[in-house]
Amino acid sequence: METLHIRRGLVSDAPALTAFATRTFAEAFGADNRPEDLQAHLASSYNVPRQTMELTDPNIATLLALQAETLLAYAQVRCQNPPPCVTQARPIELHRFYVDHRVHGQGVAQRLMAAVHEAARAFNGQHLWLSVWERNPRGIAFYRKEGFVDAGRKDFYVGPDRQSDRVMVAAVRQINTDTTQPVHQ
Repeated sequence: METLHIRRGLVSDAPALTAFATRTFAEAFGADNRPEDLQAHLASSYNVPRQTMELTDPNIATLLALQAETLLAYAQVRCQNPPPCVTQARPIELHRFYVDHRVHGQGVAQRLMAAVHEAARAFNGQHLWLSVWERNPRGIAFYRKEGFVDAGRKDFYVGPDRQSDRVMVAAVRQINTDTTQPVHQ
């Protein structure tokens, strides 16, 4: 039984984060997008310079879930203006949340979500908002289970392809987190 450790990302994590983010996004959405659109999105969103910039931005918290230095999941929490449908007080965006499919169902996502709430509190947030592709039932079900409710819709682009995301909101929770816990494999 290995231990799961969640920590803030460092600039030195940019290459590994780029590779992980590219792989997990492509695994999650590649079959449902045109290859050229997917490649355009991956090239613009997940590259080492962009990840380096995000890792050094004081308004972004990049959280890495690691097991023996192997990246299993990551999330990004950021101070970002919400879409008009988010009217709750002091909203903080859960911008990215990806878990390696090989550890689905092992509690990694729930532990990472606890760290997301902690990061939102550190940004003085009272609510978390996110956008999730309307054709991602697994993600929507997870967010609902975590207390997120529908608030509206917004556009999301994969390359030039305009898609529709559901916007979901949840109150920031006070969670007693121990980010170093066993992971069952």
